[in-house]
Amino acid sequence: MNKAISLLLLTAIAFLGTAAPANAQTKNLWTTLGKVTFKKQYDEMLGFKVDVPVFGEEVRALNGKLVEIKGYIIPVEGYKNQKEFVFSAFPYNMCFFCGGAGPETVMEVYAKESVKYTAEAIILRGKLELNDSDVNRLMYILNNAEMVRVAE
Repeated sequence: MNKAISLLLLTAIAFLGTAAPANAQTKNLWTTLGKVTFKKQYDEMLGFKVDVPVFGEEVRALNGKLVEIKGYIIPVEGYKNQKEFVFSAFPYNMCFFCGGAGPETVMEVYAKESVKYTAEAIILRGKLELNDSDVNRLMYILNNAEMVRVAE
């Protein structure tokens, strides 16, 4: 009997262990994306020094990868369906543009299909692109994104 219970527990632990990574990635991706520092670099077009992101090893490993991330839509063209928008780790009133969060907490999103605006947290899936060279864009870009679901 004890052997059967032990086997059942080991099977449950193994199953939970295999199910966790995708969920863990969704919950912790912003934490990983926060592993960035900045260096001052002269920008010839602007004529002054700008902060350029220096991505940590964990962040660089995500470049070009399919990721899932939980966050909030920050509308750039009103509260409607959008294919291009800003996505934030924090709600609108706390985001990088409106509150005290840093640039590592937002990303540009280019969706496959329009995503309906909601003030609720959602989960997106797309290909992550790192940007450390174009000062006119955000440092994180999510391409071919699609809404997976409303977050819990």
